[in-house]
Amino acid sequence: MADLHPQLVEDCLVLGSFPLCRLLLMKDANYPWFILVPDREDIREIFQLSDEDQIQLIKESSFLSAVIENEFRADKINVAALGNVVPQLHIHHVVRYEDDIAWPSPIWGKHPAREYSEELLDTIANKILNAIKLESSKQSIRFIDSPVDS
Repeated sequence: MADLHPQLVEDCLVLGSFPLCRLLLMKDANYPWFILVPDREDIREIFQLSDEDQIQLIKESSFLSAVIENEFRADKINVAALGNVVPQLHIHHVVRYEDDIAWPSPIWGKHPAREYSEELLDTIANKILNAIKLESSKQSIRFIDSPVDS
């Protein structure tokens, strides 16, 4: 398993793994914010993945986007792979609401991260894990959850 970049380790909670990507929850209570990190060494850009991995990434990203849009009743899902601060390929999936603190602007650099309470962090993590388990049982996508330590 590829190591996670230290910044991702510091800023996120690992929730589990799809066949290609690890699923992380960003510890910023301003937004429900999830990150997919392909489990491949030395990959900085999507085009560096094999053709098969690119297809799998789109499947996992689309699956996650649909689940979080439904679970969090999003007005919009922002999906982005920036990599300016953390070079390891990772894809942000951010639930946006028309009344969130940064709307309609991008979230980066707008407001400082707001820490989750332990209770809310557990609630969000369990909400998404339960939704993923339910939806993955209906579709041909595999997910293995990790013990959630907040």
